[in-house]
Amino acid sequence: MPDLAGGHGDWPIEVVPVVVLSQTFPARPSWIPEIRDFVRRCLAESPLTEQGNREVGETVFRALLDAAGPEGAIQVSFRIFPEHVEVDVLHSNQQVGTEPLAAMRPPTAGRTGLPKRPATFADWMSSTLRREGLTQEAAARQLGVSVKTVGRWVGGETEPRLRDLRRIQELFGELPFP
Repeated sequence: MPDLAGGHGDWPIEVVPVVVLSQTFPARPSWIPEIRDFVRRCLAESPLTEQGNREVGETVFRALLDAAGPEGAIQVSFRIFPEHVEVDVLHSNQQVGTEPLAAMRPPTAGRTGLPKRPATFADWMSSTLRREGLTQEAAARQLGVSVKTVGRWVGGETEPRLRDLRRIQELFGELPFP
């Protein structure tokens, strides 16, 4: 093997095959299903056990909540080595592409074989408030946001920031994202 170190050391050089997979997503709750699908596809190629894949998937979801900002994008990158997996979850204030987020969202109509879930976060939030017997004002107090913010979520004008989802999940349980 040629001396690739330029003659400045006697350390061995090891060539390790690595697969790098990376994708950027809008930092919006409605993209969580696509992010989880990406994570599952990446982990299908990993050397981890099924339990290890589950743990990595949950760790990525927690990292998404921690990395999220009020706007922008989340980049998820995997480096898959023969014996382990490395994951980066990064937040950027830049938007993904130039199209509106709704135009980029894959259509949900026509999907078959999937459990029925609310079409939008607004539908889920509205039905959750009814189920819990909460007004928007009471929910806002419990979530630590303004009544106007909850009204915008329920009305479909905006979606919560990913970092707000942690508190929403603590209060209302499982989110509408598979």
